[in-house]
Amino acid sequence: MSNTNILHDSVPQIGRVAWIGLAPTKQAPIQVVESARVEVGSGLVGDHHATSGQTSQRQVTLIQAEHLPVIASLCQLESIDPKLLRRNLVVSGINLLSLKKRRFRVGDATLEGTGPCAPCSLMEKNLGPGGYQAMRGHGGITAIVHEAGTINVGDQIQVID
Repeated sequence: MSNTNILHDSVPQIGRVAWIGLAPTKQAPIQVVESARVEVGSGLVGDHHATSGQTSQRQVTLIQAEHLPVIASLCQLESIDPKLLRRNLVVSGINLLSLKKRRFRVGDATLEGTGPCAPCSLMEKNLGPGGYQAMRGHGGITAIVHEAGTINVGDQIQVID
């Protein structure tokens, strides 16, 4: 195995959940919570992305806290309220792209990164002109639930080997 492959496969960082948000229906205001339950095959209880009985690759959405100042700067804003970005979890301390196609533990739940979380046209409304472009490359990732559990603000995020 090459050094690059070894480095690619190694994720020594341990992240933390900084914020949790749920949208009960599409485009409904985000409800900020301290804790949320995740269910296998659906996602976060109380969030419109939870897909009872359907298979979705977007059961949970995550965005990196370290990207919020970048998005704010690109939108010429002082700061960004995570509610505007419509993601479920804001996390810090771990590169979310390193979780793509990997299983990871968040609190007592197990998730698997399924791919990038592309921005939607709503970002223009929420962030102003250029909001969509500001989110490109900074939108975080989507994940599915492999093991049900509860996620709390402050919980660790760690890759499962």
